[in-house]
Amino acid sequence: MAELTAPERGDEVSWVRAHLGDLVRGDVDASPIAGGQQAADAVLANFSVRGYAARRSEVWPTDRRGASRLSPYIRHGLLSLPRVWDHVGRGPERDSTTFRDELLWQEYARHVYARVGTATQRSLRYAVEERVRPYDWPEGMACVDLAAGELRESGWIPNQTRMWLASQWSVRDGAGWRDGEDAFFRHLLDGSRAANRIGWQWTVGALTGKPYGFSRWQVEKRAPGLCAGCALAHRCPISAWPPDSPPEPRAHVDPLLRRDPDVAQTSGLAAVAQASGNAPQRVWLTAESLGDEDPALMAYPDLPVVFTWDIPLLQRLRLASQRLVFLAQCLADLAERRDVIVRTGSPSIELRGIPLVTTFAPVPGWRRHRASLDVTRVEPWPWLVPPHDGPVTSFTAWRRRARV
Repeated sequence: MAELTAPERGDEVSWVRAHLGDLVRGDVDASPIAGGQQAADAVLANFSVRGYAARRSEVWPTDRRGASRLSPYIRHGLLSLPRVWDHVGRGPERDSTTFRDELLWQEYARHVYARVGTATQRSLRYAVEERVRPYDWPEGMACVDLAAGELRESGWIPNQTRMWLASQWSVRDGAGWRDGEDAFFRHLLDGSRAANRIGWQWTVGALTGKPYGFSRWQVEKRAPGLCAGCALAHRCPISAWPPDSPPEPRAHVDPLLRRDPDVAQTSGLAAVAQASGNAPQRVWLTAESLGDEDPALMAYPDLPVVFTWDIPLLQRLRLASQRLVFLAQCLADLAERRDVIVRTGSPSIELRGIPLVTTFAPVPGWRRHRASLDVTRVEPWPWLVPPHDGPVTSFTAWRRRARV
């Protein structure tokens, strides 16, 4: 559809408003969490894992939080899981182990998504009712207002409040978890179908058979003092645990959850081997991998870089503007070091006929676009744990076979 000048640092909000403003909900604003490699490097350098195990689930006041805020940079490949894994290894053993378990959860989600793809939009192991009806988080509950407000304003919330909102949406109010996952995906800077869907399925019990019951007890423990100022403090709708109603196992479970017959396809090694090897003319970057350590960027330091805003996809998703500004900040940062070409339209059309080198991405969209393009070389994805052919029915089952 169009070739545009890359955004410039400091002008990303205006750039998104001018070129993508009709694709977002509401006005265009930036998150307090800035995108770009330099921002990612600074956040990682300033993050100490010391105390993480004790404080990772704290919510309020915000200065009690131990969450790292690294997830937006991990999600978009500005920080690889292996790099973050190494960084936290210098901390106390208990804190390093706890944080590394969180990184392994991220890797597990990627493995599941790479293997079964869009099947993750269905309840995978237990039959959770997926009702579709208009819903949003209720107003007037201090805990929900805090979490939902922060989600909309900044595009990031700690894992603890993600579980609160997901449980309130689905377990307590009975709304469909897929709609809730879509709501998260629209706003979260680290929004990914891989991690979001696994998180929501865990919350509603679609993976474990045990729904997560959000209650006042957790709020008082993780946000001491918050309930005292709540208008519903004396008639709290979550004062008791929700009814215990575990879902029934699904009659049919996708066999790919139990065994992967083509690990080379899942891991991307097949795509690496199948590339023609002809000389590429452009490095094709995707939103999965925008960092300086992207393998294709590193392998071809002199080639121009091309990134395509997928307009048909964005028209369907209607993401919050903070997500698009974050990506624009990543491109503006990269453009200070590389020749960045920005296009709008479907990647399958906009990049057709150009010999490309790219990094494998473990998502269905990459495979779909790659099939229509002249991808002459594919660089391997920087897995933290190589995919295996064993079960991914649960994190525990996957972890038994994972080689770290």
